[in-house]
Amino acid sequence: MIDDSHENVRSGIEECLPRLWRYALVLSRNPTLAEDLVQATCLRALERQQQFQAGSNLRAWLFTILSSIWKNHLRSEKVRAGAGFEDPELVLVADGEGAFETNNMVRRVLSEVERLPEAQRQAVLLVYAEGFTYREAAHILDVPIGTIMSRLSAVRATLSVLSTQDRDKKPGQGG
Repeated sequence: MIDDSHENVRSGIEECLPRLWRYALVLSRNPTLAEDLVQATCLRALERQQQFQAGSNLRAWLFTILSSIWKNHLRSEKVRAGAGFEDPELVLVADGEGAFETNNMVRRVLSEVERLPEAQRQAVLLVYAEGFTYREAAHILDVPIGTIMSRLSAVRATLSVLSTQDRDKKPGQGG
């Protein structure tokens, strides 16, 4: 007989796939490697489903597994490889003026986030894109909560400087 919590793991994995893939893509910067990371995460989750604590956050558990697999990959390859995010020009589609402005802003944000150091990119994705609490993000990345707070503070400072520079540009000036 399969425990209900184990059945919840099996059924919950499918629901988490898009977010797992997005996280894997941010980590690896390579769509093929992201697919491999997600597959390895699903396999490990199924193999170790008895370790999942019923009533806890399945998505956080899966992200922790993915993060661990990524760290193991980096250790074994000793390379921080990647081809970058998907090209926002190809992924984002403009549908009218409002959508164009939104897509333009998203493109700029993604571009700036891509330039961040990996540790800061991970913190941004987990907290701002995935909605994890600072504590959950710290657990997923296996770092103290203060480290998450520090990384996000540094990101806000970096993006604030960029925002100020954009605001101070006059029309017709290059950047």
